[in-house]
Amino acid sequence: MTIQTVGIIGAGTMGNGIAQACAVSGINVVMVDISDAAVQKGLATVAGSLDRLIKKEKITEADKAAALGRIKTSTSYDDLKAAQLVIEAATENYELKLKILKQVDALVGPEVLIASNTSSISITKLAAATSRADRFIGMHFFNPVPMMALVEIIRGLQTSDATHDAVKALAEALGKSPITVKNAPGFVVNRILVPMINEAFFVLAEGLATPEDIDAGMKLGCNQPIGPLALADMIGLDVCLAVMDVYLTEFGDSKYRPCPLLKEMVAAGRLGRKTGQGVYTY
Repeated sequence: MTIQTVGIIGAGTMGNGIAQACAVSGINVVMVDISDAAVQKGLATVAGSLDRLIKKEKITEADKAAALGRIKTSTSYDDLKAAQLVIEAATENYELKLKILKQVDALVGPEVLIASNTSSISITKLAAATSRADRFIGMHFFNPVPMMALVEIIRGLQTSDATHDAVKALAEALGKSPITVKNAPGFVVNRILVPMINEAFFVLAEGLATPEDIDAGMKLGCNQPIGPLALADMIGLDVCLAVMDVYLTEFGDSKYRPCPLLKEMVAAGRLGRKTGQGVYTY
């Protein structure tokens, strides 16, 4: 299957990032969200990102116009019927994703592939809730999508080779470097990354060092480009907590217990960059 049009559900950070990556690479996009304000905000984010690339002389004004011309915005799932692949990029919540996926599954043609951009929820479980488990797959992009080369392609137990190969080919067409992983909580990258972030919160809670020194230690001692606490603020503390909760539930291992400080900060609404305050103030 050649994927020429991609439907994206969700115009937030991940959805509009995926839309930009597709549009810049010559793929048509239908970006859907619950309100016109939401999709227009997503489109404006793409335009702003493209403007920054123009300033860096990586693309031209004509490239920007062409990319934006490939993105159709909508508040109706009916417009997803034109896509060969639909990517769900909603909030990391199982019940919400399930509701969306069931609606899309009932609407689009039987040949259409469906992918979830989940960072922790079982692809096998999501696939089983649809009528096309063999044409369902995980496609986990990393933030910021236009900049990050990695895409984790997650095969559920039911995912066919043809589905995997088509989605991998699309990821490569977007200029990404995909890795294929089996279905398991957190897959590969987040399975390693988020518990490290959680441990950084334990270190912070115990007062072993300041946030700045914890981040500096990991940057200078482990050659990480960004410290774990600053990264948590970028990801969103609520997302980090949700992922740890999934691990604790799925594995039943206390080593995945969320740090009480992380839980407290989420309860306070200090979610990181998106709220202006997390570990750091923005």
